[in-house]
Amino acid sequence: MSHFYTHPRAGAFVLLLALAGCVTPPPPPPKPPTPQPVAKQSYWQADGIVGNPSIIINLTDQRAHFFRGGSEVGQAKISSGRKGFETPPGEYKVIQKDKNHVSNLYGNFVDEEGEVVKRDVDASKEKPPEGASFQGAKMPFFLRFHAGYGMHAGRLPGYRASHGCVRLPRFMAEHFFENAPLGTAVTVKP
Repeated sequence: MSHFYTHPRAGAFVLLLALAGCVTPPPPPPKPPTPQPVAKQSYWQADGIVGNPSIIINLTDQRAHFFRGGSEVGQAKISSGRKGFETPPGEYKVIQKDKNHVSNLYGNFVDEEGEVVKRDVDASKEKPPEGASFQGAKMPFFLRFHAGYGMHAGRLPGYRASHGCVRLPRFMAEHFFENAPLGTAVTVKP
């Protein structure tokens, strides 16, 4: 009869060695995402810069640039006309300024208490329901540059979303409004 001495912990050691070959090493940590270039945020830096004002709107980049005497003094993210309501490229001039402009075409139908009954209506195509009236969309710091097109403060969802106007952040719309007299050149690039 053979005597095989076993240490009380030897079995656990043998079991650990057997299982060690079955363990899969953890996967390597995921690579961090590649940083993407960040577009400049809207800014205004006009102190001490003089010259004739001009505005360039770039529809591809969805940015508006304000110049004085050829030097850029401001830049803003924009939201221009969506499909079917594209902002027309061309060479224009500021032909109207209205700090508290309200659309006579786009807006909401509201009831007698001012509650919205239907949003985003075209008053030329729809009649208000009984007991409701048309309330034009607010377009503060409006700079009209061509027919029914202009620049104004508005919502910027990060894509083309307007009925053709160029929406800017409110603080930038105010700067553009205050610094662009009637006759200011406005270039809209595709």
